[in-house]
Amino acid sequence: MSQLTSDDSTPLGLMALDAEDLAVISAHVQDAVLRPADIVWRPGDGLLALTLRRFDWSSPPDQPRRRLSALHFGRVSRVVHKGVDPAAQALNLLAISFEPGEAPSGALRLVFSGGGAIRAEVECIEAQLKDLGPVWEAIRRPAHETD
Repeated sequence: MSQLTSDDSTPLGLMALDAEDLAVISAHVQDAVLRPADIVWRPGDGLLALTLRRFDWSSPPDQPRRRLSALHFGRVSRVVHKGVDPAAQALNLLAISFEPGEAPSGALRLVFSGGGAIRAEVECIEAQLKDLGPVWEAIRRPAHETD
């Protein structure tokens, strides 16, 4: 892993309080890589937190890079998952969406490649994404097949 200097770009820090804001965070974490152990659900605190190795989509095409980042959701009342293998070596986060319920509540849906998903019921949208520090060169830019 090659460490890049801090001059490569400013660390990202975003907050989401509605579905539109959440879509921005989702775009920034598309193709983030994490391990199941990087997901922490603390029901007593209503907190769902993830440590991500997010692809930095603002990096130059010839210098792809990843950043260590934290993503957390507050006011979470319940978390369930489907198709997320706790023994998996890595998970690839594709998108985060919001399914509205009785306003302002609803459910966050984190979708992973291979069909896995996490559903987190929330009182309202309260999410934060923050880069934590290390930046390193990625092997390549993520690519997706289009139909």
